[in-house]
Amino acid sequence: MDWRLLGAVGFTVVAWASAFVVIRFVAYDFTPGGLSLGRLVIGSLALTAMMAGRRVVAMSGRDWALIGLIGIAWFGVYNVALNAGERRVDAGTAAMLIQLAPILIGVLAGLLLGEGFPRRLVIGGLVAFAGTLVIGISTSTGQADVAGVLLVLLSATVYAVAMVAQKVVLRRISALQVTWLACAIGAVACLPFAGSLVRDLREADLVPILGVVYLGLVPTALAFSTWAYALSRSTAGKLGVTTFAVPPIAIGLGWLFLNEVPALLAILGGVLSLVGVAIARRTPRVRPLPPPA
Repeated sequence: MDWRLLGAVGFTVVAWASAFVVIRFVAYDFTPGGLSLGRLVIGSLALTAMMAGRRVVAMSGRDWALIGLIGIAWFGVYNVALNAGERRVDAGTAAMLIQLAPILIGVLAGLLLGEGFPRRLVIGGLVAFAGTLVIGISTSTGQADVAGVLLVLLSATVYAVAMVAQKVVLRRISALQVTWLACAIGAVACLPFAGSLVRDLREADLVPILGVVYLGLVPTALAFSTWAYALSRSTAGKLGVTTFAVPPIAIGLGWLFLNEVPALLAILGGVLSLVGVAIARRTPRVRPLPPPA
């Protein structure tokens, strides 16, 4: 087992789960666009510092196009649409909708990247998605409008497309360089929200501002880098399924830090999601060939 790969995946999943908790905490102090821009600016500065002294690989026009797609779609559109969507859709419904992304990733990777549809991956993905549905049903309040649903679905779609594009560009470019450039492009794409960010910073207290700094440093700069590292060493479909572990971990962190006591059904759904991830990530045991006669 590659323990570096396992550590990178584990850190990313926990960091992204914590992001949902922090976003809920700062949602009343920052607008969706302002929060996205602030997070990406902090992340870009941190990634620039991480790139200091490292060799920058020369890129072709195709590489620039793919990284531009990742930056605008995943770092820009995804963040803004999800932040805005969660203001119109309750947490349970959002969790169910956003977890369509790993399913889309598996389909796109199987069709476009030639990864196929391994039986364990399909079964594990379906089991994990069933766990997400259980979590969503147990936490849903029924408060969702069409615009909110479409925004969250947009987030899931651009996330899936960007991850497949990232898998392609990581064949030539290092994980840190791809993350650095994509985050910077996402920050530039969110510059129209600069006025909202300035107003939010003037009115917000210190603790929510520190929350935005955390979002930029940990779930963005560090977690996106470890995710790109893991993606360069794993298949897109298999890695995408691991994000089904985000909702149960987010439930646990919300319980611990925000005193949001989960329903028993949500806990059972979280266990089911983790079981599905374990099935999808498990490598079948290869029996050794018998010695020649």
